[in-house]
Amino acid sequence: MMAPRLILLLLLPLLHLLGPALAESPDHYAVRFAPPGAVANADAAQEYLDPTYPIPPPPPMAPTCTLPVLSYSFADTYGAAPATAFYAPPPGCPAPWSQVVLSFSAEISGDQYDRVAAVWLDGAELLRTTTAEPTPEGIRWTVRKDVTRYSALLRSPPRGVLSVMLENLVNDVFTGLYNVTVSLEFHGIPPYFSDARAGAGGARSDPAKPTLPESYFQAPADMILPISEATGDCGYWFRIQNSSDSRSRLVTVPLSAYRAVLELFVSPHSNDEFWYSNPPDLYIRKNNLTTGRGNAAYREVVVTVDRRFAGSFVPFPVIYTGGINPLYWQPVSALGAFDLPTYDIELTPFLGLLVDKKAHEIGISVVDGIAEWLVDANLHLWLDPSWVEVEAKLARYEAPRLSISRRYSSQLLNGSFSIKAKRKSFFSGWVTCSLGNLTTEVETEVEAKSLVQFTNDGRNKTVQLKVEQETEVVVRSEKRNKMGKLKTEAEYPLCFYMDTEHAGEDGMSVMKGSLSHTLDVETKVECGSFEKEVHLVDKQTADGWMLVRDHDVINGSATTSQKYSYSDDQWEYQRSIDAVDGMVLSDNVSEKYSGQDDDLQATASACLPGRSCDGTGSAAERKVDIAAM
Repeated sequence: MMAPRLILLLLLPLLHLLGPALAESPDHYAVRFAPPGAVANADAAQEYLDPTYPIPPPPPMAPTCTLPVLSYSFADTYGAAPATAFYAPPPGCPAPWSQVVLSFSAEISGDQYDRVAAVWLDGAELLRTTTAEPTPEGIRWTVRKDVTRYSALLRSPPRGVLSVMLENLVNDVFTGLYNVTVSLEFHGIPPYFSDARAGAGGARSDPAKPTLPESYFQAPADMILPISEATGDCGYWFRIQNSSDSRSRLVTVPLSAYRAVLELFVSPHSNDEFWYSNPPDLYIRKNNLTTGRGNAAYREVVVTVDRRFAGSFVPFPVIYTGGINPLYWQPVSALGAFDLPTYDIELTPFLGLLVDKKAHEIGISVVDGIAEWLVDANLHLWLDPSWVEVEAKLARYEAPRLSISRRYSSQLLNGSFSIKAKRKSFFSGWVTCSLGNLTTEVETEVEAKSLVQFTNDGRNKTVQLKVEQETEVVVRSEKRNKMGKLKTEAEYPLCFYMDTEHAGEDGMSVMKGSLSHTLDVETKVECGSFEKEVHLVDKQTADGWMLVRDHDVINGSATTSQKYSYSDDQWEYQRSIDAVDGMVLSDNVSEKYSGQDDDLQATASACLPGRSCDGTGSAAERKVDIAAM
């Protein structure tokens, strides 16, 4: 039997050899060769794709205006303030609007890592996005996002400053400049919508039998308050560094607010970009590894109101275009990379704490988070046009602590680390307004299962994550009758493996792997006579190999397939796309219409008395956000 000290001495070179491969897989890489697809499109910048549900066209006969807002070349902008431009709504397309679309277009050539970017209007975020990694021949892409839900802010911006943050680094190695343009498309209300609203606007139900407006859960808010950094000198996002780092903003809620929803933007970076694959700190210390990617593989974003737990969610694991294997994302981007999902938390039960003329603290933190997370939020408020002051009270508050179990085992560089976590909460509160006495109940359940495994002396890595989130919001009358319900069920499994083999003494490695990633969201809305069910399934699979020196991909091959499916009560849309080595081999779209919208979205019943409703048939019906209320 070999002496223990001799065993350790023999293992030290192995730990030195394998440690960096483990610590840097997955990681960010820059592609240093031209895939065949790039060469085939060398005459023009290749278009990169995000195969998702297209924004429906505006209603016929709707007045339309396109407003260019910003054009900027992001060169060596790391640490610089955001680029800014003046914004004012176009005189030719005044509010109200049936639809507003934000367009974010970018072009770049040369060598560059992917970068995170955001668009804010007066500190309220409109878009969180990441960039594609370029080829020497050049690439381009466009993100189109329905931003109708921000109509109140777009109609009356406090200062009218649109800011775009994109921290880029340019030097002798990374030469790519991101040329970005931002514009807004405004689509007005066609005459027949206005006639429908006017014709039915005076018909109100018997006050003794209160009813809820049919678009109660979908009409844009009347006011949006940013929960973000006050100055924006380094971007308006908060930068969370660890699990005890809670960032907050004081807000004063108008006394007439009868509904409140907090919309959150989050993106992990640096040591937590691949949080779902991080090993526990004990494993890192035990093997004398230098990586900062620890704290194991569970993260949960928590929202507080005056330091009281008010909701949480496990974030969808967005993979940026330089992550895991960047060849997977040429020219098809990873799920959510071009338009990161937002998360809605229903705060209406907490209005009893908020409508008192005082400033209140809205806080955001990340359970087990490490450096760094970029987070901010928008507080959407619906205001009663008939009542100067509502009455409200938090009635029931149940926020159990996070239930989490961990099973860790390891032997040298081999290890298996599983985590199961669950949290369930229930809140209710009532608001008395011109609609009557409304009690809002919010029940949320979040469950996550994670498994990270290292085998073959740490050279092979397998990651499995499955998150399930279910939220139900029920609005009841004073007599406890159900007036409306919004139910969201989200599921997002992720599975990938990566095998690393050293290819020589010059630091080169061959990395082989495959990936499966899915977003599955189902939303059901019931409100009066209005019912709608929306189902979205977006799935990507990829496999391939790459020859890597440090963080440079100098050769490789990859295939990526994506199947996107959207359906509601009237429309089915499907798109499937296959790409190999930077070239799209097939791209098939099918659509099916199953009915007509004869009631024009019931526009008249969408409003409280006296309100001018912006955005009838709003973005909430067109694009499913991941609700985590």
